Amino acid sequence: MQLCSLGARAQSTQKSALSLNAGASGVDSEGVSVKEGDSVTLHTGVQTKQQEEIKWYFSNTRIAQISGDLSFICTDVQCNEGTERFRDRLKLDHQTGSLTIMNITDTHSGEYELKIMISSSSSEKIFSVTVSGVSAAERDEVNKNQGEDVILDSGEIRKPNDSLAWYFKDILITEITGDQSKICTDVQCDERFRDRLTLDHQTGSLTIMNTRNTDSGEYKLIINSKSSSFNISRVKRFNVSFTDSGLSSGAVAGIVVVVLLLAAVVIAGVIYYRRRNENNANHSPPDPKDVPLRDTGRDET
Repeated sequence: MQLCSLGARAQSTQKSALSLNAGASGVDSEGVSVKEGDSVTLHTGVQTKQQEEIKWYFSNTRIAQISGDLSFICTDVQCNEGTERFRDRLKLDHQTGSLTIMNITDTHSGEYELKIMISSSSSEKIFSVTVSGVSAAERDEVNKNQGEDVILDSGEIRKPNDSLAWYFKDILITEITGDQSKICTDVQCDERFRDRLTLDHQTGSLTIMNTRNTDSGEYKLIINSKSSSFNISRVKRFNVSFTDSGLSSGAVAGIVVVVLLLAAVVIAGVIYYRRRNENNANHSPPDPKDVPLRDTGRDET
């Protein structure tokens, strides 16, 4: 595999020859596969204070550099004026010289060459980065009725060393790492979801129960996969909204009970008034016309 030549920068022709082929003796090569929108950190495996200089190259162009005494540090356009490909996407670790490429796109696919110089010697490593797939930062739209459970599917199978964190409106709501003691959910991370979150430890998928309108908004999942040579941060976002389906089942049940009680009261009232009317009819005073005349006992003269 042909690599970018650093002969003009090498201190000897023998050292520059090491950078010509990935298979050449003394040059390590590491393959990294990421998705669009991911962030990837390429590790140097050293400490800057123990080195004279650490340089990063992409397509024969210097994109980052740091000196051991931190007297000189540059990334992207600071290293080479007019280098726009990585504008605002590169981050250099000042302790290790490791390089992070954020929000990566397919234009960043290629070979990244790391060159570490100490005293009169140097070492090199190649990272072959392949960017593919649909954007990992793609937003999924989720719409549910208020009160229904919502499952936010990570689409992942979590590896033992993976750590993940869920955020709601940029506030941490649940987290899990390889260290089980560092797991937190709802009340430990955020009070608003008390007893309403369930996290699948195998996939990282999140279930929100007994949902409310106040749960509407953006949910963000960040998964960090670590190795000795690189870290990959994958991001997935969900826009969650709720439709007011009307009265909840509890409210409907309450209304039914009230209606039944009112119906019972009305029926009881009708029965009461009917019986009272019947009683009044049975005990009403006799009609005077129907009352016979009484004999007074006196004779007429």
